[in-house]
Amino acid sequence: MGALWAPQPANGQQVTIGDVAIADNNVPVRIMGYGLVVGLDGTGDRAIGSFGARHTVQSVVNLLRNFGVEVPPEVLRTRNVAAVLVSAEASPFLRPGGRFDVSVASIGDASSLRGGVLWATPLVHGPDAPPVGTAQGPLLLSEGQIGRGVYTVETTARIPEGGLMLDELPQFATSGSRLLLRQPNIATAMLIADAINAAIGEGSARVDDPGAVTLTLAETPAGEAVAMGQIAALPIDRSPVNRVIVDTRDGTVVVGGDVTVGPGMISHAGLTLTIGATRTDQPVAGEIRVASGASVQDIASALHAVGATPNAIAAIFESLHRVGALAAEVTVR
Repeated sequence: MGALWAPQPANGQQVTIGDVAIADNNVPVRIMGYGLVVGLDGTGDRAIGSFGARHTVQSVVNLLRNFGVEVPPEVLRTRNVAAVLVSAEASPFLRPGGRFDVSVASIGDASSLRGGVLWATPLVHGPDAPPVGTAQGPLLLSEGQIGRGVYTVETTARIPEGGLMLDELPQFATSGSRLLLRQPNIATAMLIADAINAAIGEGSARVDDPGAVTLTLAETPAGEAVAMGQIAALPIDRSPVNRVIVDTRDGTVVVGGDVTVGPGMISHAGLTLTIGATRTDQPVAGEIRVASGASVQDIASALHAVGATPNAIAAIFESLHRVGALAAEVTVR
């Protein structure tokens, strides 16, 4: 369990347009599938024949049947197998042979996916759609204890580059003549339009709303794809974004911007956090005191030091935001 401190310069942050926006025809496509994780050490779905996780038993029967092996369902034990849902996001321009990351989550009563391997799983982009990709490979899980009596969740995992594209994804009816901001913000949208107009010509871009900028590229000498590549590389200077992200799986805290916390007091799950404390006596068990104006890093470090759980850390930062002591957007994932 740890905290990552990522301060940003107070006088602005230079990024490219491609860092903060994408073309409307490049929105990622979500694909999904149902599969089996095999090779578990007795931590899979609890099923014996027709009792327990029957969907897992039937899936194993179907899998073996594809190889010409017939096994009666009532004799199967599946403690080394778990039924899982597989999901991923892929660019609509990813061609056959391209790879992408996949996520895996148990849908049965398996206690752990650690050590398992995902069997070849077809992936589709919608109900009744033909497979456009496949996923396979060893699962990667978080490691170890993340707090006092709190351990990582072992029924979800990921496979880096475990997905393989087999067919082209459907292309949505979009022109590619609009930029969509990854985080809608009117100031950032205006900066994008100004940068494009300065580089290509006045009237090449206009702000529609905080989340979109419309482009007019008909008069550009380069092709549209080349022009979009040039636009994505244009730099802009935007104000730093104050944002705190808390991961409830392992308690990691990531902060962007120059963020300090004002006075306040929060009591949650046996912990009492006081910011701007003036008392001089020693704090009692479960009590945390930090000075007014402390940074998010200071508070995260103090919470980690007393063994606060990831959910408690997330709840405390959300509460600080709600009472106005933390002037930053808080995202819990």
